[in-house]
Amino acid sequence: AGWFRRLLHKPKPSSVESLKSSHSASSSPSSSSSSKSSSSSPGTSSATSSISPSPVSAVDISASDSPRWDKSYDVCICHSEEDVELVEELVSYLEGQPESLRCFLQLRDAAAGSAVVTELCDAVHNSHCWVMLITPGFLRDPWCRYQMHQALAEAPMANGRTIPVLKDVDRKDYPRELWNIYYIYMVLKEKSFRQIRDTVMRYLQELCRSSTKGTE
Repeated sequence: AGWFRRLLHKPKPSSVESLKSSHSASSSPSSSSSSKSSSSSPGTSSATSSISPSPVSAVDISASDSPRWDKSYDVCICHSEEDVELVEELVSYLEGQPESLRCFLQLRDAAAGSAVVTELCDAVHNSHCWVMLITPGFLRDPWCRYQMHQALAEAPMANGRTIPVLKDVDRKDYPRELWNIYYIYMVLKEKSFRQIRDTVMRYLQELCRSSTKGTE
């Protein structure tokens, strides 16, 4: 009788194993649910994507047949004369990266004797991406506005080519023309420089990836 009672109180192995498996399944969310949660917040997903570029190993943007070389510059920096020192630091940072990003800096690269309008239009047209350093000086400068409108005319769908960067400007003064584009708010200079570099790299990698798919 004693052994029979012990047998009745002994838990079934199958029920224990099933309980463990159901617990482990519920504690590890599926990839589909995690992707939904990340895409439900546009602000969060944008901030993450601007900091984390696509894997560099996936695409060689410096290959001889890369569409990167179809344009003269990787980045055109649009800025006011008041912000020259900051822009020179940014250009030095971008050009000093392992990818040696090619920057157009008006005071350095514009052809002497050429018309300002022609130089601005050519710089926009011959660059893959455009950084808009939006400061109080930028908002006051009609040439900065002109260059911004030229960039928007080149890529009106905001496919990652226009990169607004706000500094010392209230969010309410963010230009209406750029309302459909996420911006980088510059508080820590080093972090913002890195975000700009990552955004440009992500665009160039996607450009090369699309070109590779088209030739397959």
